[in-house]
Amino acid sequence: MDKTEKRIETTCVQGGYTPKNGEPRQIPIIQSTTFKYDTSEDMGRLFDLEAEGYFYSRLQNPTCDTVARKICELEGGTAAMLTSSGQAANFFAVFNIAGCGDHIVSESSIYGGTFNLFSVTMKKMGIDVTFVAPDCSDEELEAAFKPNTKAVFGETIANPALRVLDIQRFAAAAHSHGVPLIVDNTFATPVSCRPIEWGADIVTHSTTKYMDGHGAVVGGAIVDSGRFDWTANADKFPGLTTPDESYHGITYTERFGQAGAYITKATAQLMRDLGPVQSATAAYMLNLGLESLHVRMQRHCQNALEIARFLESDPRIGWVFYPDLEGNPDHELAKKYLPNGSCGVVSFGVKGGRPAAESFMKHLRVFSIETHVADARSCCLHPASATHRQMDDEELRAAGVGPDLVRLSCGIENVKDLIEDIKNALDEIEDV
Repeated sequence: MDKTEKRIETTCVQGGYTPKNGEPRQIPIIQSTTFKYDTSEDMGRLFDLEAEGYFYSRLQNPTCDTVARKICELEGGTAAMLTSSGQAANFFAVFNIAGCGDHIVSESSIYGGTFNLFSVTMKKMGIDVTFVAPDCSDEELEAAFKPNTKAVFGETIANPALRVLDIQRFAAAAHSHGVPLIVDNTFATPVSCRPIEWGADIVTHSTTKYMDGHGAVVGGAIVDSGRFDWTANADKFPGLTTPDESYHGITYTERFGQAGAYITKATAQLMRDLGPVQSATAAYMLNLGLESLHVRMQRHCQNALEIARFLESDPRIGWVFYPDLEGNPDHELAKKYLPNGSCGVVSFGVKGGRPAAESFMKHLRVFSIETHVADARSCCLHPASATHRQMDDEELRAAGVGPDLVRLSCGIENVKDLIEDIKNALDEIEDV
């Protein structure tokens, strides 16, 4: 390890910000929309991207940039930005390089909101998508590409199907067609997996989940690996490799290089025009969550594995899906990409289908029914009637979300209390 590179636990606590003599130990909250300059020339250089600094917090804010740097360090990237939500992060990640008339490839088991973003909203914008199963054959994956494909998208651990993405395989396929692999690393976090080390080019997060970890602030993040050579595929990415007439004719790859072009464009162009900015106060609170991320993830994974083993042993449970379980179809992938534990989420089916699942959930007392997931407090959801409600049965099957699926988000409470709560709720299921 390089002497300047900190281990991930230390980066969680101290990354992104090093106070100088007499400066505050905690990151400052710069709660200001605007910034003062002495001359118009000084401000003009900022607008021309010729000088570093801040002029309007919709584009950049010092507090947000500090937290973005920490996340960038955690993922091993070269540049990063915060957004107002994980949905905004995934939208920006794709829309930054794909527009009307373009196409993307995505694995099918992704989060329902992202599935809808790609299949409905971005389709209205003229961006087509081909979905493939995470365990599709090499031939099926190859057949999904088109001449106008601009990116491949997947989730390290799918929400809520918990399928583990073979990052190296999907990266190789993307790179053979001259396009980047974008990986949503929300469930794994960089504590469990750093997709860039396995070939991913862009990493996204819903920081609302484990990174915040307390259900306090909604947010998202995008990290650029700095490894994808946009200029080698210049014809595919004119937004990065040709002058941007909306921003003084800047060519981002020429001005900011491979390491900075992608995030600079997303900030200067997309954030300028669309504005889903993270607030300084929200970024400050996110940083508080990041400081304990490495500690919490260890406990989340421990609790989830013990609960998954309990569910597996209960005859009232039809099936259990958790990558860390031996015998799970993705166990070998989990051992490869997630050797220290995957996440705190367990998916399972209660015998009796949807009615039994709904009856089980209403008798939980420690687990609470929420749309939230990946929190210090344990929670529970029936995705088919909530987060994936907009999908039809065929789409649900493709996403690995059956009507009996219950998603448990195992928090950091005492695992014995959590197991007792599950057992008591199973005991109370009404005849269905």
